[in-house]
Amino acid sequence: MTKVVVLVSGGGTNLQAILDKMDSGAVTNVTVEAVISNRADAYALERARNRGIAAECISPKSFASRAEFNEALLAGISKYEPDLIVLAGYLVILPASLIEAYPRKILNIHPSLIPSFCGDGFYGLHVHEAVLARGSKVTGATVHFVDEGTDTGPILLQKAVAVKMGDTPEVLQRRVMEEAEWELLPAAINAIANGKVVWQDGRAFVTE
Repeated sequence: MTKVVVLVSGGGTNLQAILDKMDSGAVTNVTVEAVISNRADAYALERARNRGIAAECISPKSFASRAEFNEALLAGISKYEPDLIVLAGYLVILPASLIEAYPRKILNIHPSLIPSFCGDGFYGLHVHEAVLARGSKVTGATVHFVDEGTDTGPILLQKAVAVKMGDTPEVLQRRVMEEAEWELLPAAINAIANGKVVWQDGRAFVTE
């Protein structure tokens, strides 16, 4: 069984998508051991508690220094002995020590087709605002492994989503979540949990 720890900052819709796919049998060989947020009021923590999943807040604001927070975050995650760490809308930069401790074991979901509209400053609605400002006709979502950069790790899965006339950032955000994020992230977790991810020349592929 693949033990997963999910990191969140907000409502936890991607977390809910994972749990729903587990319930339906689309995601197998997985247990969500804990949900950790940097915000005590994140509704994702309530989603976890409602499922009997350990729910914790580890916030940078609770520590005198970033170094202390980084140490606490690593310790807080490691006590669950995860096989996989999933960033499901987590808006905190991970410490290098965490990335080093879990190479190729940290997944992130980003609401664009990387390498477009990613990197520093591209998160939440900012991504969709930029897509519309540029006049892009296609956007989407990307699941990638996390490395030391911002949205620079190896890509595992991507899915395109059409941009439509009249879209607002909020409307586009919802379509990307419904059509891409909520499908891709559970699929990526399932592929990893069931040994369907292979590596070639530093690139990750999902096998049939």
